[in-house]
Amino acid sequence: MIVTLTVHPSLDRTVSIGEPLRVGEVQAAMAMREDAGGKGINVARVLRAAGVASLAVLPLDSGDPFGAALAEADVDVRTVPVRGRTRANIAVTDPTGETTKVNLPGVALSPDDLAAIIEVVVDVSRGAAWLVLAGSLAPGLPDDSYVRIIHAVRARLGDDAPRIAVDTSGAALRAAVADGRPDLIKPNDDELADLLGSPLPDAVDLADAVHAAALSLVPAAVGAALVTLGGDGAVLVTADGAWAATPPPTRVRSTVGAGDSSLAGFLIADTGGLDPSTSLVSAVRYGSAAAALEGTQAPRASDLPTADVPVRRLHR
Repeated sequence: MIVTLTVHPSLDRTVSIGEPLRVGEVQAAMAMREDAGGKGINVARVLRAAGVASLAVLPLDSGDPFGAALAEADVDVRTVPVRGRTRANIAVTDPTGETTKVNLPGVALSPDDLAAIIEVVVDVSRGAAWLVLAGSLAPGLPDDSYVRIIHAVRARLGDDAPRIAVDTSGAALRAAVADGRPDLIKPNDDELADLLGSPLPDAVDLADAVHAAALSLVPAAVGAALVTLGGDGAVLVTADGAWAATPPPTRVRSTVGAGDSSLAGFLIADTGGLDPSTSLVSAVRYGSAAAALEGTQAPRASDLPTADVPVRRLHR
């Protein structure tokens, strides 16, 4: 079982246009789709499609129309009652896969709401393989909310606590790394640079630059780092080694949710007992498959690219 937590879910509206976005002009849309989104929900959808048991935890008002979209997502959920309506995120994608996003503010959560979320997460995480804390924090939540959840889960579950992955950015990621010691973080290269407070060097191969940067965190502050690089693939850094994987040629339709699918692909392989480099290949295949789909669709095994995904060992 893999448990995911999304404290800031969204109704993802993806609008496809037939030519590049022209700011300030009127353009006709070719298609539009809506998906129940939020990083943890996206991860759970991919896991479910792969036949991996998962449970998505999220705050939800009983009268929120988001519930209908969530039902269509076909994931097992545990909701925490709150008051307010789930936000909508809007993504505009052009034929090249270039994506422009507008993320609206979501339901503000109170200290009591956070306490209720912690109780539910602890309850459902006993004996799980992984707990995934994913996405931005909802308005009203303190920057260390994920740290509080990590500490509660480990303190109260002990040996029955799952490994914990954190996929967020900014202050929430900095807090989790400083005080939470997660087993895995999944930033992209820009988020990694922001976490460390300095840009990655341009003169160095991107994978090598990411490797060098991640070594300042692994294993001193986090167990491992899975760093997604978009069209350049991904890098995995663990206490035992580091690897870079290059994606196969992909016709990109939408990058929304591709990083979430990469994380899910990694977890699918990891919980299946595969080694780190093979788990990295799985992450890249799932991320590439998601980028080739419209909207925030969960890739299935039949969507995965079959072309080779080259992997190289990185050295200090």
